[in-house]
Amino acid sequence: MRLITLSLLLCGLVVASSSNLTAEEPAKVLKHIVMYKFQDDLTPAQVEEVVDAFGKMTKQIDTVIGYEHGTNVSQEMKSEGFTHVFVVTFKDEAGRAIYLKHAAHDTYVALARERREKVIVLDYWTAK
Repeated sequence: MRLITLSLLLCGLVVASSSNLTAEEPAKVLKHIVMYKFQDDLTPAQVEEVVDAFGKMTKQIDTVIGYEHGTNVSQEMKSEGFTHVFVVTFKDEAGRAIYLKHAAHDTYVALARERREKVIVLDYWTAK
């Protein structure tokens, strides 16, 4: 009887531990992709200022759970002049909503708006 009780208790702990993990770690995350084609007359320093400002902005917004960026290195010649990509990760749509309305985001957009020729923004859900 003790063995059965102990087994049931251990099974309960395993189930409880598993449910706690899924509550803290979402099965899916929301990716926010931003791609820029900068104006042709910008200096490399002006472009770098935008890139640096994007990274600093993401550190000011608590709902951002991941950030990465890079420049295009594709050899397919299909980028249509887009050179930079930024990927911001959120736990959920509420986190993205906070990011989009955050003062740090507004400040960043004010800087970038005048330096980009075109922007593409895509969001998608993906497995963590």
